[in-house]
Amino acid sequence: MKILILSCKTGGGHDAAGFAVKEALEARGHEAYMFDYLTLAGEKVSETVGDIYVNTVQKMPHVFGLVYRMGMVISRITRKSPVYYVNAKMGKYLQAYMEQEHFDAVVMPHLYPAETITYMKRKGMELPLTLAVMTDYTCIPFWEETDCDYYIAPHRELVEQCVRRGIPEEKLIPLGIPVGEKFLKKADKKKARSFLELPREGRMYLLMGGSMGAGDLEKLTKELVARLTEGEFLAVICGNNRKVFQRMKKKYQDREEVYLVGKTRQMDMYMKACDIIYTKPGGLTSTEAAVSRIPIIHTAPIPGCETANRRFFVKHGMSAAPRTIEGQVKKGRELLDNPARAEEMQKAQREHISGQTARRIAEFIEEKA
Repeated sequence: MKILILSCKTGGGHDAAGFAVKEALEARGHEAYMFDYLTLAGEKVSETVGDIYVNTVQKMPHVFGLVYRMGMVISRITRKSPVYYVNAKMGKYLQAYMEQEHFDAVVMPHLYPAETITYMKRKGMELPLTLAVMTDYTCIPFWEETDCDYYIAPHRELVEQCVRRGIPEEKLIPLGIPVGEKFLKKADKKKARSFLELPREGRMYLLMGGSMGAGDLEKLTKELVARLTEGEFLAVICGNNRKVFQRMKKKYQDREEVYLVGKTRQMDMYMKACDIIYTKPGGLTSTEAAVSRIPIIHTAPIPGCETANRRFFVKHGMSAAPRTIEGQVKKGRELLDNPARAEEMQKAQREHISGQTARRIAEFIEEKA
């Protein structure tokens, strides 16, 4: 089969989910093509949308939260939001591409292409199997106004929420959030550290701010560094936030126990190398960490869907999320000092997140396409 995967450059999670599905499909002998569908209207369109999103999240997260809450209100009172009408404009570009290239299924780990597909369907355009993949542990605004054949829900407990929002229950398939195969592979912690050129012995903390280096990354780094004792180390992943990376590199250049990393493709290895992870509650990063079976301390979320992600993980015992930076640092140390409590968290992760979602999505497509 030939499958099209459509994403959008608003955070790295959507791409990560798409690539996980692509990997699973190709492993089963299918052709899978994935790209940012906004590039069909020109690279500048894609760059503009991505830049607006990243700048808002990094510099004005409260604004993002306000927009998210407004979206929740709008989604309750209308079946066609401004988001739908904006993405409908992509219909002519996507139609032309799909008429040129023939696909057996379209997978969408992002709302925007799902809105475009919905417009195309309402206009009577012929479409293959359409499959939406939700990448947060909640039903974000406007999924309910889309009309895909099926929706991959993040967890069985979220099906009811999606139904209340207006998605037909028979279309909801609770397979989870897909992650790359590399997160499932086992690796010896010491070997992972050697590969990353980290100390083989000692306690290793991992701190992340997502692909955009968002959140209180600098403040949390400062607090963690102040609490490090002999034989303890900290690795900080700054993502695409070059300004934060450069500032911290200058500040901690003489601290041998601090390892600063910018953008990396070795996230799976860092998760295998560390003893605990501090991360904002993005849907993909949280799922990858849970699949890696490591204790998770959730830091301040970007208001909106990440708030829901944090709530879901804490509710099920898969993470801890004190509200203050001091509390987060303290809780992480307490977890590592109490192996039994850390094991309880890892057990909860195994119970609620299997890590087999990408393979199961591929099997589902084979069955339905």
